[in-house]
Amino acid sequence: QAYCRGHTVEGSRMSRAAIVVNPAKTDAAAVRDALEAAERRHGWEDSLWLETTEDDPGTGQTRRALDHGVDIVIAAGGDGTVRTVAEELRGTDTPLALLPAGTGNLLARNLDLTLDDMEHALDTAFDGADRPIDVGVAELRDGGRTERRVFLVMAGLGIDAQMIAATDDDLKAKAGWLAYVKAIGTVLRDTNELRLRYQLDGGRTHSTHAHSVLVGNCGSLPANILLLPEAAVDDGVLDIVVLRPEGAVGWLRIVVKVFWENGVLRRTNAGRRLMGAGREVRAMNYLKGSELVVTLDRPHEVELDGDLFGRVSALRTRVDPGALRVRVPRGT
Repeated sequence: QAYCRGHTVEGSRMSRAAIVVNPAKTDAAAVRDALEAAERRHGWEDSLWLETTEDDPGTGQTRRALDHGVDIVIAAGGDGTVRTVAEELRGTDTPLALLPAGTGNLLARNLDLTLDDMEHALDTAFDGADRPIDVGVAELRDGGRTERRVFLVMAGLGIDAQMIAATDDDLKAKAGWLAYVKAIGTVLRDTNELRLRYQLDGGRTHSTHAHSVLVGNCGSLPANILLLPEAAVDDGVLDIVVLRPEGAVGWLRIVVKVFWENGVLRRTNAGRRLMGAGREVRAMNYLKGSELVVTLDRPHEVELDGDLFGRVSALRTRVDPGALRVRVPRGT
């Protein structure tokens, strides 16, 4: 559905935004009121209002916005809405602004954007600066089916995709990301492992088994979890971690590494000195490159930015450097 009052100023062209709204994640009335107030503050024309539907989570809406020649597209919704809008804006000169309204808000967290201040987020949309960021491109294959999608934060095979599949949607709506904790217990009881071959940047092929393969464009998750400590959203490479714990001790080492070392010690100079140099956990194999090809012995679930995309027998991920412009506050 579209909503706009539209007006022009004689002899000049006023800037105009489009807003792609997920009505299941937002208070549409509150967003409309805040949007109109921000338009008046900044002297912008009335925005093109486009709501997502169950059949179209943002693709057609973003294409319509581009057809109207808007100056910016605001994604008002969760990670899925942001990912879908970004997929259409990738490679264009039209920037993306974020009005976070989901459970994870992963890209907003990694860009240190405001999560719970609608007025500030809209002021950033209308009067911020553009920051080019990388986009991950995922080629999903299963038999004769090939599907190309983008991800902004992370692509995953294994436990993380299984965890998302096992998460109760009603509990997620009530408890947010804590709903994943219950799902983790369910998934960890499954001894099902990935048996795979992988090739990094056209190098030699490696065979291994793992519980998860995670490919990140950036590395922070909710609850102060820094999974990929060296990942940066604009460094032109992907950061990868292969999780291969051996029993309960292996999982404990991963937990200590991610929550304590990455999440606490690494964030301060004193903590980094305490960690020491070159400390590694055998259960976590870190890689870095511009393209990763993974071939599985049988199909497994895959997730992109927290959304499931079915089962795949092969996954090819690559980085598209600086392919998306994101609106951030000036001076950041």
